[in-house]
Amino acid sequence: MLGTMLAGIAMVVGMVAVAYALVDVPKPNEFAQAQTSTVYYADGTTAMGEFAEVDRTIIDPTTLPDYVGNAVVASEDRSFYTNSGVDPKGIIRALWNNLKGGATQGASTLTQQYVKNYYVDTTGSYAGKFEQAIIALKIDREQSKETILGNYLNTIYFGRGAYGIEAASQAYFGHPASQLTIAESALLAGIIPAPSAWDPAIDEEQAKIRFERVLDYMAQDGYITAQQRQEATFPETIAPASNEIYSGPQGFLLQMVRDELRDHGMTDRQIDTGGYHIVTTINKDDQNAIVTTATNLPGDHDPNLHVAMVSIDPTTGGILALYGGEDYLTNQVNTVTNAVAQAGSTYKPFALIAALENGATLSNGYMGTSPMQIDGTEFENFGDVSYGWVSMVEATANSINTPYLQLNRDVGPSKTNSVALRAGYPEDTLGMNTYVQNVLGSASPHTLDIARAYATIASGGTRHDTHIVAQVTDSQNTVIYSPNVAGEKVFDDGVMADTTYALTQVVQRGSGDTAQRLGRPIAAKTGSSSDNKSAQFVGFTPQIVTAVTLYQSGPNGEEESITPFDGYEQITGSTVPADLFTNYMEVALQNLPIEEFPARTPGSYTPGHLNGKDLAQPPARVVESQEPVETATPESTQAPTPVASQAPAEPEPVETEPALEEKSPGDGTGSGEGSGDDTEDGANQPPPEDSHTQGN
Repeated sequence: MLGTMLAGIAMVVGMVAVAYALVDVPKPNEFAQAQTSTVYYADGTTAMGEFAEVDRTIIDPTTLPDYVGNAVVASEDRSFYTNSGVDPKGIIRALWNNLKGGATQGASTLTQQYVKNYYVDTTGSYAGKFEQAIIALKIDREQSKETILGNYLNTIYFGRGAYGIEAASQAYFGHPASQLTIAESALLAGIIPAPSAWDPAIDEEQAKIRFERVLDYMAQDGYITAQQRQEATFPETIAPASNEIYSGPQGFLLQMVRDELRDHGMTDRQIDTGGYHIVTTINKDDQNAIVTTATNLPGDHDPNLHVAMVSIDPTTGGILALYGGEDYLTNQVNTVTNAVAQAGSTYKPFALIAALENGATLSNGYMGTSPMQIDGTEFENFGDVSYGWVSMVEATANSINTPYLQLNRDVGPSKTNSVALRAGYPEDTLGMNTYVQNVLGSASPHTLDIARAYATIASGGTRHDTHIVAQVTDSQNTVIYSPNVAGEKVFDDGVMADTTYALTQVVQRGSGDTAQRLGRPIAAKTGSSSDNKSAQFVGFTPQIVTAVTLYQSGPNGEEESITPFDGYEQITGSTVPADLFTNYMEVALQNLPIEEFPARTPGSYTPGHLNGKDLAQPPARVVESQEPVETATPESTQAPTPVASQAPAEPEPVETEPALEEKSPGDGTGSGEGSGDDTEDGANQPPPEDSHTQGN
């Protein structure tokens, strides 16, 4: 019998020795290393939200008070500092209990728990426990107790979705783990075996029992003094936080961040477990202002009215602020990046740029007669108002259709589309047909596309990719992604200066004069679709470009004309959109210096030629002077005074409202009607070639 026993012991020892030699310590598993990625505003310190498969922030455990780790030792493995990684007595005791049919016991030391969570999550079988024990023995010889305990603290689950001591401290007490008290440490240590069940918010009585137990053990083992034990009282915890990180308007921003990182090759798993420090381009003050502006419309608007607002930096393409909807969780359609609207008169400057590139100047112009036959089709100005000869500056300021249609005919509709694409419109933009009336805005871009195109003008002709991520660094502070903000020069400086000058006149003497309230140079364009199904305002300074779109949808997502509100008889680009733009920009510009736009080019005061063709010239006395003349007021107030006709028998204007037209976006599907900007219902134009399906 003795020989048999000795042989058995020798066999066990031999098996352990062989296993010890054969079993390698694996690399830490991905789950143990997973950390929460945090998204910040542009300041790099103010958190916007988090991406997390697991809520964990790995910290340097040496920054913790000693009693934090000792509380865990007292609760989970009082022999931790003296055992060899396994507890033979505990193993025998657990095995005997299991063989008797008692409740299953694991007999795991803290080191074995660490191995299970940090290296290999084996099964609860005896073979799995044996493997854990062998690895624990090796780990105990290769790593210090301080390293093992520190890694354990960074790994273990504490409930409330929190992995690791840092996330737990934030989840239960709202402060970093380095600030944990003795009492708080005891509470967290006590609930480790069943954190979801023993969370004080769920079972306060059991949490208190565990709390007292840990403190007693800490005092008995000399980790705290008797006085500290006596003074420790059950700590107050904060309410469990909601996990709805995508709630509210900022949900749209977080989704855009995720989409941009995906586009640059990062997987969802990398985003959610990489522990990245993601700094966005979003200015928190601007973001607060844009949300406040968009959500504080007058109360008499239709409940189905939608608002899209976006502000970008024209020097980099970075998005400074964006309002894509009230709550991402209830409606994932981002009104800025998903919904589309006919560009309306915001498209007209592209024809002007094309003309300037082909020999025309701002002093060229056309008759503003209405109605007018152009290439066999009759067109009208808004309200069928007839103007005389107008320069392109005047045609731009008051968004007069017939001069722009003639200009587009002479320059070529395809060249106008080409300019839009070079400025930043996507190639797959709906409605970019080559009819002469494409200048009236049959194209249906996203509001962000409009802002990007106007940012190209504001930057002096350099196109930038719009982006919301400024920089991503990993836990070692290594930059792993940053966008290219150099941009591409696509337009001549002089062409941009002249285009910008024409757009400043929209504010100085045209439909956008609401923005004069900003007290600095502003270039802008208004727009409205047929039947007022949408209304837009886009404007800029050298530092900021902001685009605003309003649209209204019916019960099934169909287009509706915007119901008038806020005292306006109809909602056009120069009404509520202009008000929203101005209200927001008052905040966004308040800390920025006033910057002047480049002066219009000297040659722009002399009529030029378009593709070698002489354009209609005004008599010398009406060639535009260098000093602008106030000739119009915005559509939202009273009729502008058109330039006096230079042609005989030209009808006198009866009413002018330079309303602009663009297609309404939709939350779902639907097809557009109408033909673009400033045509109103009475314009006898053929429908655009494309159906302009509205949707996400």
